[in-house]
Amino acid sequence: MRLPEDYEERSKLTPTVVSAIVAVTLFVAIILVVVLLINKKDGFNAVRSSQVQEQAAANGPAAPDKKYPDTKDLLSGSTLSPEDFDFWDMYPEESEETGGNEETEPEESEENDPATDGRHTLIQYADGKEEWVLISPYLPKHEYDFTKLVCQSDLMKYYVDGKQVSFVGADISKFQDYVDFVKLKKAGVDYVMLRVGFRGYSSGQVVLDDYFLDNVKRAGDAGLKIGVYFFSQAISEAEAIEEANMVIEHIKDYNITYPVAFDMEGIDNDTARIDKLSKTEKTKIAKAFLDTVKNAGYKPMIYGNKEWLLKQIDLSKLTAYDVWLSQMSDVPDYPYKFSMWQYSNDTTIDGIAGYADLNISFIDYTEK
Repeated sequence: MRLPEDYEERSKLTPTVVSAIVAVTLFVAIILVVVLLINKKDGFNAVRSSQVQEQAAANGPAAPDKKYPDTKDLLSGSTLSPEDFDFWDMYPEESEETGGNEETEPEESEENDPATDGRHTLIQYADGKEEWVLISPYLPKHEYDFTKLVCQSDLMKYYVDGKQVSFVGADISKFQDYVDFVKLKKAGVDYVMLRVGFRGYSSGQVVLDDYFLDNVKRAGDAGLKIGVYFFSQAISEAEAIEEANMVIEHIKDYNITYPVAFDMEGIDNDTARIDKLSKTEKTKIAKAFLDTVKNAGYKPMIYGNKEWLLKQIDLSKLTAYDVWLSQMSDVPDYPYKFSMWQYSNDTTIDGIAGYADLNISFIDYTEK
């Protein structure tokens, strides 16, 4: 370690330090000279500008520079006037409402058109009115490919991989009068839906179909599979249960392998008992009938056309039951799941004297 006393005092500057001081002094002197010269030039320019302005004032205002000829000069000797060149009127004025830049709103797009958006289905009422109804995303949809439907001799059949997987049916009541079930089976019918009875739409009386007992016996003898239905005009759950018990009592001695269907409809051109029922009331009545049938060991089913199924009852409360759709058309457009379809009520077929109501079942209920 060295102590402070070890440092030698230096009384004289080294040559290197002296050279640095001289260089800095010369640099500062050059800068000062440049600044003085610039200031002197600015002062001279200011004086010169002042002299020019004084001279201009003494001589009066100068004539303006005339870069472009006047319009009147151009038109000298011509019959035209400057007003003839006012061409702006040929352009239409912008509307205050649109502002000129707004585009006209397009008409309703196809995405918002219920006929093409894929989210609605059309209902056609008996009076000719039409309504587009939103398809519920929560109800189960059918998965049929209707390109596989084939109509052979007025009998509708459904094929999968070239194999027929459907069954031909006819629904029958006293309105068909006497039916030859043997001929009907030979004509290609696999099953029948027989009306057990009905409730009077004004009287409210429960009545057995005049032909049921004969029909159910002879249809069974002919080897046809049998289902039944009841035409309801119940206005309470108690009446619906009464109707179901009446059906069960009259079919208990026969081999009923196809469904027991609940059929509630309005009456064309007349007043019916059920006309004042709400959608909720009709749904509860239907459920009471179907539950009673199910508890008795039979296969319950609800019948109706598209308007009835979509507007008159609440299908979300009846998803446990099969649907028998009535729609007289080449192809049904009902969106939800159904297992039986009544497609014609004016077909002639051997075994029935008048017009026949024909159906197709997509399920073999004997195996269900």
